[in-house]
Amino acid sequence: MSKITAFNIRVYGLLINAEQEILVVDEFVKDKLYTKFPGGGLEFGEGVVDCLIREFQEETGNTIHVKELFYVNEDFVTSIFSKKKQIICIYYFVEAKKNFKIVEKDASFEFEDYAENIQGFRWIPLTQLTVKEFEFPIDKMVVKKLIKLMKQQVN
Repeated sequence: MSKITAFNIRVYGLLINAEQEILVVDEFVKDKLYTKFPGGGLEFGEGVVDCLIREFQEETGNTIHVKELFYVNEDFVTSIFSKKKQIICIYYFVEAKKNFKIVEKDASFEFEDYAENIQGFRWIPLTQLTVKEFEFPIDKMVVKKLIKLMKQQVN
């Protein structure tokens, strides 16, 4: 195992709309396609809630309200992009402030040009949410927990 030299703290938002759909981001990064939740990396001197608000603003052009902590990974996970970085991911439920608008895609990876770091947003109905949709192991854990939560709410 390579020696870990840094932490990479990531903060993501789980935005569920009135139609019971969750917002996801399709991205082309380092010559690979990824589906993930909106959010990103914590900057030095920034709090996790401020990070999430900033990331949503940068990615979507919209303001959100951070509601409730949903999940923090408890296991040791290294970055897919650098085995020398330990990943810590924090997920919050968020709500959109009024006039939340994004350019929505109908299908995953519906890009005109596959330029580095290109993003597309789409809504997935919660009833159709699956782990197969996501690449990152921690996102897969979050999806499993969301599915379990939805089943509990139905019963």
